[in-house]
Amino acid sequence: MDYRIVNSQITLQFPLTKLQLHQNTIIKINKRTHFLKPAFPRFIRFNNRQNPISKVVRSSMGKDRVLDDKEAALLVNSCITRNLAPVLSLEQGLDAIKAAVEELKANPPTCSSGMYRFQLAVPPSAKALNWFCSQPESSKVFPLFFLSSDKENPTYESLSLGRTRGVFGIGSAVSFKGSPHASGKRSYLSRYLPAELTSSKAYGFLDIELDTKMPTIERQTGSYYVFIPQIELDEFEDISFLSATLAWDDSSMCTFSEAVQTFESSFQQARYTSASGSQLICSSLLKFKNAEKHTQMVRVNSLLMDGKKLEASTLELEDASSCFSQFSARLSPTLSIANNMHSEHETNKVNFFCQDSPNINALWASLIVEECTRLGLTYFCIAPGSRSSPLTIAAASHPLTTCIACIDERSLAFHALGYAKGSQKPAVVITSSGTAVSNLFPAVVEASQSFVPMLLLTADRPPELVDVGANQAINQVNHFGTFARQFFSLPPPTDEISARLVLTTIDSAVHKATSSPNGPIHMNCPFREPLANSVKDWNRKCVNGLDFWMSNAEPFTRYIPPQKSLSCSDMYSHMNEVLELIEGANDGVLVFGSIHKEDDMWGALMLAKHLLWPVVIDVQSGLRLRKYLSSFLDRKDILFVDQLDQLLQSDSVRAWMKADVIVQIGSRITGRRISQMINQSCPSSLILVDDHPGRHDPSHIITHRIQSTISQFSDSVIKSCKPNIRKRWKEFLRGLDMMVASESSSFISSEKSLTEPYVARKIFETLRCGSALFFGNSMTIRDADMYGSNWVQCTHPASLMLSAGLPCHWVHVTANRGASGIDGLISSAVGFAVGCNKRVLLVMGDVSFLHDTNGLALLRHRTSRKPMVIVVVNNRGGAIFSQLPVASTIDRNIMDQFFYTSHNVSIRHLCLAHGVKHVQVQTKAELQNALFTSQREDVDCIVEVESEIETNITFHNNLRTFTRQASDHAYNVLSKLSIADSTSPGPIDCIVSKMDYSQYRVQLNAPPTSSSGNSNNFPSYREGFVISLSLDDGSVGFGEVAPLEIHKENLLDVEEQLRFLMHAIEGNTISDNLPLLKGSLSSWIWNNLGIPPGSIFPSVRCGLEMAILSAIASRHGCSILNVLHPSAGELSKRSSPVQICALIDSYGSPMDTAFVASTLVAEGFTTIKIKVARREDPDEDIAAIKEVRRKVGENIVLRVDANRKWTYDAAVKFAHGVKECCLQYIEEPVDNEDDIVKFCEQTGLPVALDETINSVTENPLLVLRKYSHSGVAAVVIKPGVIGGFENAALVARWAQQQGKMTVISAAFESDLGLSAYIQFARYLDVQNAEMQSLMNKEPQSSTAHGFGTYKWFKEQVTTEPLNIHHNPQHGSVEADAADAGHFLQKCLLNPLAVVRTSDEKEVKEYQIAVDTEGVSFSINVLETGESNDGSAVVFLHGFLGTSGDWIPIMKAISSSTRSIAIDLPGHGGSKLQYHGENDSDRPNLSIDVMAEVLHKVLKTLTHGKVTLVGYSMGARISLYTALKCSDKIERAMIISGSPGLIDNDARTTRKAKDDFRASTLVSNGLEFFLDTWYAEELWTSLRSHPHFKKTVTKRLKHQDLHTLGKVLSDLSIGRQPSLWEDLKQCKVPLQLVVGEKDAKFKAIAIEMQARIIHENSFPLVVEIPSAGHAVHVENPLAVITAITQFVKTVKTT
Repeated sequence: MDYRIVNSQITLQFPLTKLQLHQNTIIKINKRTHFLKPAFPRFIRFNNRQNPISKVVRSSMGKDRVLDDKEAALLVNSCITRNLAPVLSLEQGLDAIKAAVEELKANPPTCSSGMYRFQLAVPPSAKALNWFCSQPESSKVFPLFFLSSDKENPTYESLSLGRTRGVFGIGSAVSFKGSPHASGKRSYLSRYLPAELTSSKAYGFLDIELDTKMPTIERQTGSYYVFIPQIELDEFEDISFLSATLAWDDSSMCTFSEAVQTFESSFQQARYTSASGSQLICSSLLKFKNAEKHTQMVRVNSLLMDGKKLEASTLELEDASSCFSQFSARLSPTLSIANNMHSEHETNKVNFFCQDSPNINALWASLIVEECTRLGLTYFCIAPGSRSSPLTIAAASHPLTTCIACIDERSLAFHALGYAKGSQKPAVVITSSGTAVSNLFPAVVEASQSFVPMLLLTADRPPELVDVGANQAINQVNHFGTFARQFFSLPPPTDEISARLVLTTIDSAVHKATSSPNGPIHMNCPFREPLANSVKDWNRKCVNGLDFWMSNAEPFTRYIPPQKSLSCSDMYSHMNEVLELIEGANDGVLVFGSIHKEDDMWGALMLAKHLLWPVVIDVQSGLRLRKYLSSFLDRKDILFVDQLDQLLQSDSVRAWMKADVIVQIGSRITGRRISQMINQSCPSSLILVDDHPGRHDPSHIITHRIQSTISQFSDSVIKSCKPNIRKRWKEFLRGLDMMVASESSSFISSEKSLTEPYVARKIFETLRCGSALFFGNSMTIRDADMYGSNWVQCTHPASLMLSAGLPCHWVHVTANRGASGIDGLISSAVGFAVGCNKRVLLVMGDVSFLHDTNGLALLRHRTSRKPMVIVVVNNRGGAIFSQLPVASTIDRNIMDQFFYTSHNVSIRHLCLAHGVKHVQVQTKAELQNALFTSQREDVDCIVEVESEIETNITFHNNLRTFTRQASDHAYNVLSKLSIADSTSPGPIDCIVSKMDYSQYRVQLNAPPTSSSGNSNNFPSYREGFVISLSLDDGSVGFGEVAPLEIHKENLLDVEEQLRFLMHAIEGNTISDNLPLLKGSLSSWIWNNLGIPPGSIFPSVRCGLEMAILSAIASRHGCSILNVLHPSAGELSKRSSPVQICALIDSYGSPMDTAFVASTLVAEGFTTIKIKVARREDPDEDIAAIKEVRRKVGENIVLRVDANRKWTYDAAVKFAHGVKECCLQYIEEPVDNEDDIVKFCEQTGLPVALDETINSVTENPLLVLRKYSHSGVAAVVIKPGVIGGFENAALVARWAQQQGKMTVISAAFESDLGLSAYIQFARYLDVQNAEMQSLMNKEPQSSTAHGFGTYKWFKEQVTTEPLNIHHNPQHGSVEADAADAGHFLQKCLLNPLAVVRTSDEKEVKEYQIAVDTEGVSFSINVLETGESNDGSAVVFLHGFLGTSGDWIPIMKAISSSTRSIAIDLPGHGGSKLQYHGENDSDRPNLSIDVMAEVLHKVLKTLTHGKVTLVGYSMGARISLYTALKCSDKIERAMIISGSPGLIDNDARTTRKAKDDFRASTLVSNGLEFFLDTWYAEELWTSLRSHPHFKKTVTKRLKHQDLHTLGKVLSDLSIGRQPSLWEDLKQCKVPLQLVVGEKDAKFKAIAIEMQARIIHENSFPLVVEIPSAGHAVHVENPLAVITAITQFVKTVKTT
């Protein structure tokens, strides 16, 4: 091969026999463009097929070439998707896509075939139907279509409501035409179209034959026509995706340049006409009446992955979700196909308005209704009445209206109000005259105050019948006064006035209602007789001038809004001042008030994401109750301060919380204390943004008022501001919020009974994405605002949310907070459900419910809405008055009668009368079940929650007291720890400089009680580790790791984790909020170290937390007790005793046990725990306990511990036998934890939990819930077993709230560990005393903690012993927390106890030269560790990885294993030198070449065999080498690997995709490539990992893109020989490791397991928890354990 340069272009000449390319491929070269040689062929052709049945059509470029159906499938599957950042509008989305295409044009792909897809999330206001309707009749780009995603009998009326979700598409990137299948062969297209939610989808029609030249269609069974749009808008429940697709094939479709040209044509049309409004829908529906009718349009995605035929019968029967019955598609200027897009009985408007109207009243009424529909007002709320008959008849008869009726005008008006809230457009209310109009008043007031548009058409008597005593006639002029934005009074209908008056008045009224400030418009419509459709002549001249109006569907007068922008020159100076304030803020706060439009929620979220200020959020913002895709441990970039209303109960927090700039988005705020906080921040700058001019400034403190949509304001700030925020300010708030969130959640959950705050939390936790909430006023909205959950798992698919790029997902929330009345709530919520087209959950009180029982009639009529759930909190009165000062100042009888308005009305009977399902709940479990079930049924349901005013008062008061104390505590902790430099706006960061550990071994006096038997004949020893954590300021903290085999930990495994942590922790920042222990440590471990907290062994985590807390204490010159509880620390300066319980391991006779007990009593112990169930017969234990009690007397507290060793019957026998011995409790009496409560009830003997808690691997509170029984009297918490101080504190807090004793116990830690435990125990004792005081309970007697194990130690780990002594003043053996704090600070390790200290194994880096097939490889190698037997573990990374990816794992196992990691060719430091003169001579880098290179490297590294550990691509190389070159492989661990593809078509497809990927990598660079690479669903879990960005940054360091591209292409799994059959003959031990979340490779591993026939003594498949594909990044500690056990087991075998 050769190449030649011709006029700055390179013409490559490739042999067609190998590449199937054109003779000449022209590739432009620029500084970022690389060109590829034969390694990247265009898709391999399959020209041996006869009579192809499918072809790809690009008629827009004048080509109509036939392309084999396999090639069509290859083209589609080569698609590379790039996710772009979310934007604030559809227009911005188009700009972003255009910019991405321009970037691609600057670096055009080198492949002659390919497909790119760009996609991004846009706000919900981007409506597919609106966009489609805005397209001009003169469109020159086809196809052009709208597809409704509504599956529930869609009709054209549903379109007119303007809420239909669907898909809009313009242009065709690829079109597929299929003829009837010949010889029963299946279309290959049907096998390869992609399946992901956000991947390319094809749309089209079955059983039609399209002639693109004519163009015409014919019905032809078995034919199909589908296409992938060039530009597409796909609406999901509450998020939309805008995408663009480019596809090209030089030989058959078009070139890349031509594909770009056609895209630009589509883009120009879409860009020019993208602005739209709901008015266009009704005016556009007429366009569809002449379209060809076809019953279904299909959307092809995962359905076709199964190899099904593209036949209508198959689709209809097997997957109806892919077929849609409401659509319109324009395929050419003269050819359209549609279904359910227009009325089949369209009236002739000219005839109707000119001739058919029976009288002038009917004409005017019809004109009113017609003009309303043209303006997009199609929802009519009608009250029965005679005078309004013309309007009612006209509305009910119109083909595009949706009408609902209600006998109660008040309910009807609120229903219209709710509809407007949900749809953002007015409903039309029609009433009769008289008091019917007055009944609208409450809703009019609410609409006016809330800026909600409404159009009120009130029928009236003619003027001559007003004020003359006529029946049902009142003065209706300006009836609503200033609450109506404007009053219009039509004259009585007459043919002497032009009918244009009616149209222009309606146009003006609707314009006024929907222009800022939005609000209700009152139009009075007097009618004379006849009111029915009686015939009465009228003069047709009154309709003169309406010919043009009647010939189209446009409003008579179209109001054109001025184009306003915050960047306009006349606003620039004022806005610039605001932007400067925002940019200059140090302690800025965003406040999100009431936000009702989803676009505004979107804009607010984008603003918060940009500014990164703390965000205070009201429940009405939609972001107070939000859902996350990621773990609750993730350190969110956006700090939502959910608990501020509770925090501000603290005087300290209230005095501290002063912002310098506050930006408030949305006017109204529910929380009173938040409003007070804003007031107290004065004279700081307060900027209020809302889209109306209303004055919301009750405290007169607003400094800047911006009337703007939130999206406009956000756009201006995002484009112009580079925010600044003091880190200390933000992190201080984060700590406060974290503390109170945890404490309030814990308190609410711990209450056994069903409380109203619990209801507030649970309703949101059970709400699914895509639903909406409507809150009643009074207590329900206040409880939700204060106590609603602040983290709930998102129910949208992970790939969807990650593709959207949104940090969280909001829930649409609204309420009638304009005037905040309790009237009309049911009616409003039903209207809201109709308007927003979502499942709505209404939460309200019983008095509000009774106030609007007529709303149940509206609920019964399921008109155009989804099912609703109404939660009624029934406390038999108005409980909110109990929260007001009046409740404590007046007589209870007066409160009951005039404030609470107590009642005994049966809500169940009311529901029965209205035919509505009713469910009554009294317990938490019943509530959970009712909410879960009701939201998944297709019926409306009312869930009545039983409550009681007095109980509610008490619980709310206790909760407020509790959270106020938590706020004070958090403030004290953070104030003590937050050290700020006076010259710096941020904190002085505390960095971990290094971590070391020492292994100790000390002799014991006796074996630990956890060992089996009483073996005193041989010396016993305790072994463990002491961690030393050094900070950059010289502070040092110590922690002890003391594993016990009984807890499934051993020294080797523990040391591996310690070595990993030594590497991972260095350089990390220690946060001031870690001592809060409310998820702070777990969050720090996850976000800073990148490991799931649950993957750390409990003893290791305990030691790590101990060291961290000790280091923080050392940094501040205080004790752990001081940092955990500053006020307790102050007390500890005087005295902080911790009583200690002695321990007896009872193996001897009863007399022996009693003698030991009496000796301990003589030493001063007042509490003793005796181990039981050591003997065969419980009677022996009974005798021992009786003897001990007799010996020590009645004043000594006795506890016993059975360690789960008894059966239920044996435990009961023991309990009955010691009934008179006055035991404080028995620990774990039965071997089955499910029998614990049963044992309590049967015996009456108090029980303490120990192993039950220790065995919990997840959130212990989930297990503890079932042990709230009063018979469970205590919890015994071993921090070293439960997993540290944070988990221990969590369990202790639960116990305290349940009134149970909390005992901290050692697991035979040395004095060093005991010193930390003693401080922790004191902290819990003080905390418990504070809680008892808060609850006005009698203080409990001091608790003796389980530290008696200190007497087991014959030798000590430290040079000085811990001071544990008998205190004669207290009469007990105790330790002092202050002494313990000093001891831990000053402790020195006993050199005689230290076996060895940690050493940082050097990681050596060197090169190994390997020659093969004329190519020289310089392989970069990393090595660390040593092996006693000469064996080695060799690690192979995946594509784009490096050997450095393995360093943390290598260091972890380096103490016992020689660990080697290799940079594969093209990666990291490995180099490739080929013996050719140009790039065309680049060598083949196939898997057999890689295996050969690896084999030679291994021979150089060691003479013996090695263990291979390979990940992904490295796993395939490892497996291939193990199967083909087994002489050097002792065993192989295959992590997320595959043996290849069996199916030839699948192999061909994968080759094509990898070739195109490789081309993209070389042409467009790593950054572009990584965007597309990690957009794939395989990486969903990794993208949620806190270190994902770091991983991507590492990947960007690769330099040799050509070789990387070669590796991707040559090592494609499509080119790799299938190894499935080889697995059957595999002689090398294999272990397959997969991530729990990696469904694809889990399935592969299971299939591989079935193929491998040799027996293993180890699990063949290991599933790594909390991990996806990249398990070694996502959960490295679990991988380390798996590697160690695999190597150890195989060696043993």
